[in-house]
Amino acid sequence: MGASTPTRAAQKRNEELDRYINLKLAALGQPANRSTAGDDLLEIAWPLLRNYRQKSQVLGTSLCPADTRIQKFLDDYFADVCPRGMPRLPPDALVLDRAGMGRVLSLPVNSDTFGSRYLRSYRLAQGVLHNPSSDRRTTQGLFHICDGGFPVPADKSVVPKRAFAALWKAALDPPADLLKLPFTSGEEDEAQCFVSLLLRPLVCPAAGNDPAKSMEVHFFAPASLVSNLDFVESIFGNGGDPYLPENDAALDPMHWTGHTGCVVLAPHLVGIRKIELGLPHVSDGSERERRDGMCWSSEDELYNGGRAFKATCRDQRGVMVTIIADNYYGYCKKEVKTQISFSANLYGLAEEEHAGGALAFATYVLGQDFYADRTTSLKKATYAEAIRLLGPLVEQHAEGYAVDRRFPE
Repeated sequence: MGASTPTRAAQKRNEELDRYINLKLAALGQPANRSTAGDDLLEIAWPLLRNYRQKSQVLGTSLCPADTRIQKFLDDYFADVCPRGMPRLPPDALVLDRAGMGRVLSLPVNSDTFGSRYLRSYRLAQGVLHNPSSDRRTTQGLFHICDGGFPVPADKSVVPKRAFAALWKAALDPPADLLKLPFTSGEEDEAQCFVSLLLRPLVCPAAGNDPAKSMEVHFFAPASLVSNLDFVESIFGNGGDPYLPENDAALDPMHWTGHTGCVVLAPHLVGIRKIELGLPHVSDGSERERRDGMCWSSEDELYNGGRAFKATCRDQRGVMVTIIADNYYGYCKKEVKTQISFSANLYGLAEEEHAGGALAFATYVLGQDFYADRTTSLKKATYAEAIRLLGPLVEQHAEGYAVDRRFPE
């Protein structure tokens, strides 16, 4: 991911974005970056922000419309194993509601590098560079689908409901170092939170009198992985503030497929033990559970062998929730494309194109225009002249033709 060297106008815009980010952090009760916020700005805004925080605490922190739909789906889907409801989505996540926020947040203000156990980030003249700790992946054993929804294909692993519920709870409770926001790294007080990004990827383009249709996807990540959201935004765009009515898909049904997606990044789940997820002992597991590795023989056995995975929950109601136990950028992009496919299949008369393998043939571009008389010799030669030029390479016949001596056939 890169950008051209900032111009003066871009630098001014970045300063405005810095102030905007600091105001949002202060509104969430998180420490701001003092070197970019400006004491005068925070001093003026602080009474309003404090009033806002107090009202939020009194009224209770509510979810945005998209998250309300996701939470209701989860509570209904897992009612048999979580009768009191599933753990709630982060209500106080830092929302990336302006394009470019993720890129600004992914690096400290006063440093050109940021490092964690999952990635290293660098500020370059061309933009930014993010290096995940491991960026080569395989799909073997990757896809896990929760039981109880659509039938699970034979090449995927079935996750028992109780285990998925435990994964969901753990995903929303990452370690403190994973929640650190790079933007405030190095400050006396560092912000720790989730970050989120609303996407409205196109599912069905406009055709005739039918308007274009999109779905809604809300992406969550611990703040130290905000670069993943920056990457996703660069591909699918920014859907704006999910709390504003103009961004509520349900209020614009003409342009909404009726489907909602949710993705939560949780690389800290790699290494979680099977017994912690409530998976059964191998002696009590079903044939499918034993085949998919959804049971254990020793208490220290790791889920999915300690490898990265994606666990998905979805059904005919049109809501799809995915936990990605990794911070590989490719998984983030592919998951959004998978959810677009899910929406296209349910909506009908639409198809999401996944570019798979392709046959490649060598081609050569010799220019934009072709002039035969300039690039090839069109000089006409007589038979006698051709025989003279070819000499001993050909054998003449009385009938008036010649044959190549090396390849007579």
